[in-house]
Amino acid sequence: MAIFVDEKTKVVYQGLTGSQGRFYGLRNRDYGTQVVAGTNPKKAGTDVDGVPIYASVGEAKEATGATVSCVFIPAPGVKAAVMEAAEAGIELVVVITEGVPAQDEAWFFNKVKRDHPGTRILGPNCPGIISPGKANIGITAGEIAKPGGPVGIVSRSGTLTYQALYELKLQGIGVTTCVGIGGDPVPGTSFIDCLEAFEADPDTKAVMMIGEIGGSAEEEAAEFIKTKMSKPVSSYIAGVTAPPGKKMGHAGAIVSGGKGTANAKMEALADAGVRVGQNPTEAGQLMVDIVRELGL
Repeated sequence: MAIFVDEKTKVVYQGLTGSQGRFYGLRNRDYGTQVVAGTNPKKAGTDVDGVPIYASVGEAKEATGATVSCVFIPAPGVKAAVMEAAEAGIELVVVITEGVPAQDEAWFFNKVKRDHPGTRILGPNCPGIISPGKANIGITAGEIAKPGGPVGIVSRSGTLTYQALYELKLQGIGVTTCVGIGGDPVPGTSFIDCLEAFEADPDTKAVMMIGEIGGSAEEEAAEFIKTKMSKPVSSYIAGVTAPPGKKMGHAGAIVSGGKGTANAKMEALADAGVRVGQNPTEAGQLMVDIVRELGL
């Protein structure tokens, strides 16, 4: 199995007519993802390499049965795009766009949570989600992921997401689903959301979690792992050498005082029984060890 998306998932791309939306949307389709529609009110009735363009997400959903949206809209339009998808009843909105104002993120996260509880937001500023061999929604290169499980991956860092997928592939280890939750201050989907889904997925036997400095999401995830998870977890926290008070890469990756440091997160995870690597390669090897110990 997989979490959130699989081979039956139908996707509408908001921004398919733009250069980035077209490039990745068609790459995702070539991977095997059911890319069934795009939206652009000014180009309704046209198509992008055979993918029909509709005026709105609502029209696209009604015509195609799409349940997932992938957003490649420029940052100023993301708030409206997310709300359009939520109001159309889309179940998962994958927001690839970076540079979305934190105020907009907080507004639409809370608005969707309150008024459209059936809609999940992934991102913004994330690589998307891939269930290898089944569906790839976003900007992850499908070639670096091996299908078949038994590992689930959740990560705040896009680049380290790719490394984790490839390190496991080199060891012959497949992945059920890899979720890039993004590193912005208000992510639509949290570590805990993904850990809970992986815990419930019978085909995911172990989980690799990649965090980074800033915020308290990793400490909260550690508590969840300690109290709610039965499956083994390996982890890596990026930013061990980051100086306090400096923003490192992501808008959410800022350390204030003694909170949000890599060491504090690593200690919390280790205390929860997580095997914590000192670098991405070591975290990957720890997962290899776990898989072998499980006899998978």
